[in-house]
Amino acid sequence: MRIGIIAGEASGDILASGLINAILESYPHAEFEGIAGPLMIKAGCKALYPAEKLSVMGLVEVLSHYRELSNIRQSIIQHFIDSPPDVFIGVDAPDFNLGVEAALKAAGIGTIHYVSPSVWAWRQYRLGKISRAVDLMLTLFPFEARFYENHNILVKYVGHTLADEISSGHEKPQAIAQARQTLALDIGADQSLIAVLPGSRMSEVTRLSKPFIATLLQCLQVKADLSFIIPLINNKTRYIFEEELARQTGDNPQLQAQFIIIDGHSREAMAASNAVLLASGTAALEALLLKKPMIVAYKLSPITYWIAKRLLNVPYYSLPNLLADEYLVEEITQNDVCPEVLAPKVLGLLSAFWDDKLKAFNDIHILLRQSANQSAAKAVIDYIRQGSESKQL
Repeated sequence: MRIGIIAGEASGDILASGLINAILESYPHAEFEGIAGPLMIKAGCKALYPAEKLSVMGLVEVLSHYRELSNIRQSIIQHFIDSPPDVFIGVDAPDFNLGVEAALKAAGIGTIHYVSPSVWAWRQYRLGKISRAVDLMLTLFPFEARFYENHNILVKYVGHTLADEISSGHEKPQAIAQARQTLALDIGADQSLIAVLPGSRMSEVTRLSKPFIATLLQCLQVKADLSFIIPLINNKTRYIFEEELARQTGDNPQLQAQFIIIDGHSREAMAASNAVLLASGTAALEALLLKKPMIVAYKLSPITYWIAKRLLNVPYYSLPNLLADEYLVEEITQNDVCPEVLAPKVLGLLSAFWDDKLKAFNDIHILLRQSANQSAAKAVIDYIRQGSESKQL
């Protein structure tokens, strides 16, 4: 069995390596090659190019790298046309992978795309391109699978690896105490701790640091014994947040001590907390799986927000609400992302009656827990077997 595979960002490397390892459990001599991250390479994938070549964010950055990306794409396409794999799998990175998949499918090579583009939310005109490029779509969420079924595109829902990784019971006092011990936090077991995640991208942290910090300071005026833990993804985002914190707190070391800034470990920080204030994204799904009361906030540039409001085809933007198909957690956007709106809501999370939402969170967790790596591997293997049988006929 020989499989072509491409992943771009770190999240794609995680999914692709899990898929590779799961396939190797059934087919230990299977071969993989393509564009690979370090985890994929460790799993045995031959890297024709490193995944970091595709980790380009933003319109200007993409345009400046366009010639290199175009050359890589053409080289990969030609490589697999000259030496066809049993199947090609594009993991996320739709702007790059769909072009590769379309060319390979036109050349008679079977194609699978793992992780649906957000076509269900906006830019539905891409469905035609997806249909021409992809033989089988593997989705992380059940509502995505229903969307493709309604548009007659072959799809398989495989679940989310986060739901497999995160166990139940994180909302219990002993689990919170254990998480605080793991992070070596010098706060009492009964003290309220709020996890604050202003995003992973610099643009998010730049926009949200100011209103988030102002919100937390306003919360301290009501509940002085609060502490906050802020996991930040790298030194650049940490610098942005610390600069804003210093500006708003001045030379008050006692006040600054209530803000615990750490490098990474966002999951552990949420597990140690009583509630979470976060930017919209995958972190909201993690907070749901950890069974944490949360408020999801998002703030875009005015022009981007104006455009997005007119293009979105869904009533919610946070994953908990999309998965529940109801307003399960509060979503705060744009001008409402301010201390006057957020502070009372954040404080309310500490005393809210959460049992009804906890049940909904548990139901979603069970729904997403599908042994995703094994489910995706089975879908790939079944697809290859069916292709082999049809060729024999």
